[in-house]
Amino acid sequence: MQTTTLGAHPAALPDDSRVVIVGGGPGGVACGLLLQRLAEDAGLRIRLTILEGKQFSEARHHNLCAGVMTAPLPDLLTARLGVNFPGHLEHREIVGYILHGPHDQLVMDEEEPSVAVRRVQFDDYMLQAARARGVEVVRARAVDLDFHADRVVVYTESSPFEADVVVGAFGMDEGTAAVFARTTGYRPPDALASAVTRFHPGPEAMAAFGPRIHAFLGNYEGIEFGAVTPKDDHLTINIAGRGVTGEHLAGFLRRPEVKGILPDLRRGAAGEPADLRVFKGRFPCSLAHRYYGDRFVIVGDAAGLVRAFKGKGVTSAVTTGMRAAEAIFHAGVTESAFAQHYARANRDITGDLVYGRSMRHLVRFAGQLGLVDPALRAARGRPAIHEALFGAVSGHLPYREVLGACCAPIRRWRCCGPRWIDVRCRALAKCPAPGPGRASRF
Repeated sequence: MQTTTLGAHPAALPDDSRVVIVGGGPGGVACGLLLQRLAEDAGLRIRLTILEGKQFSEARHHNLCAGVMTAPLPDLLTARLGVNFPGHLEHREIVGYILHGPHDQLVMDEEEPSVAVRRVQFDDYMLQAARARGVEVVRARAVDLDFHADRVVVYTESSPFEADVVVGAFGMDEGTAAVFARTTGYRPPDALASAVTRFHPGPEAMAAFGPRIHAFLGNYEGIEFGAVTPKDDHLTINIAGRGVTGEHLAGFLRRPEVKGILPDLRRGAAGEPADLRVFKGRFPCSLAHRYYGDRFVIVGDAAGLVRAFKGKGVTSAVTTGMRAAEAIFHAGVTESAFAQHYARANRDITGDLVYGRSMRHLVRFAGQLGLVDPALRAARGRPAIHEALFGAVSGHLPYREVLGACCAPIRRWRCCGPRWIDVRCRALAKCPAPGPGRASRF
C-alpha cells in the first residue's frame, strides 16, 4: 500500500490551529504525529489533542486484531513518522502461512518475515510516542459534537475542546460512531462479526507449533474464515462471519483439521485464567457513508478503509491516518478539500472493495461446493494459483489481481459434449468501483 504526499503544496492550515483526534489507536496517532512533523517542517504551530478513553497499558484490555505487522508498516513508522518499530515488545516472527481445507493443506512462505505482537502493547507504544512528541493525550470519550462555520466543538465527559477540525479514529466503537452519525450524516460501514480467544500451551508446545499462521477456508457453518496465529507465548484463535458467536468458535475448535494443529487445550499453562475466554467484536467489510465533510474526516476501520478480509488493519489505519493529515495540512478542512485529496488518495482501497466482495463470495461458494481442497492441490503445480492464494491470505496483492489470477482461465463444462474448454472471466473487469464517500454494502 502506497502513501501519497502533497509535500510541494503550501500549508492550508493556519498557524496556531487546533486538531482534535477522537481515538488513540494507530490511525489516530499516525495522523497526529504526521501533522506535527509537517507543522515543524513548515515552522508552524499546531495544537494536537488525542482523546482516548481506554488505558492500553491495563492488562484487562484486549484487541481483536491478530496483530501481525508486515511491510510497509515498519518503513511508514520510521521514515514518515519518526517512530522506531517496537522490536522490544513481546513478539513472534511469522515466516508464512499454512492454508487449510477440510482435508488438505498448502504451505506458503513469505520472502520477508512478519512480526506478530499483542495489539494493546503496540497501541500503548504508539500513544506513548505521541506523548513524547508533545501531543496532548486526554483520557476521555467524545460524547457530542457541535459544528460551526469557523470551528467544531468536541464535548467529552469532563470538558469541551474547540478545534478547527476533528478526526474520527474510533475504530468500530458503536458509541462514538453514534455521536458522529447524529451530527454529520456519517453511517458506519457494514461489518462482520468476529470471535477470538487465546491459549497459553507452554514453551515446548509453542516451539512445536512453529512460526506460521494457520488459515482455514472451508465449509464451516456460519464461519467465513478462521485462523490460529502464534504470538510470543500464546496462540490467538479467531473466526469471522456474518453472525458468529462463542458457540461457533467452540465448534471450530472441535473440527478435526483444527484440533490436528493445536496442542491439547485441556493442558494450558498454569496461572492463565483468561485462556479460552471468548471476546466478541466486529470488523468492517464495506465503505462507510459520508466519512468526511466540512471540518471532519474519518480514518481506518471507522471509515471502512481497510482490507479486512485480508487483514492488514494496522497498516491501513496508519496509512489512512497519514493521508488525512496530509489533506488537512496541505488542502484544508472543507468537504471539497477532503474529496479532492483524501478520497482520491484512498482510491487504492476504495477501488478494490468491489473485488474484495467478489473474493468473499468466491471463497464462501468454494467452501460450500467442496472446491477448497482441489484448489490447494492445483496450487502445488500451478504457480499462478499458488500466487493468487498467497495474495488472498497474506494481503500482498490487490483483490483485483487475485481474482484475475483465479478466474483466468476458469474451466467449465460444455453442454454439447464431454469436453472441457478454457474461458476467461472478463465480467469482473467491468465492475464499477464505489466513488468517494459512497457506501459499498456486502
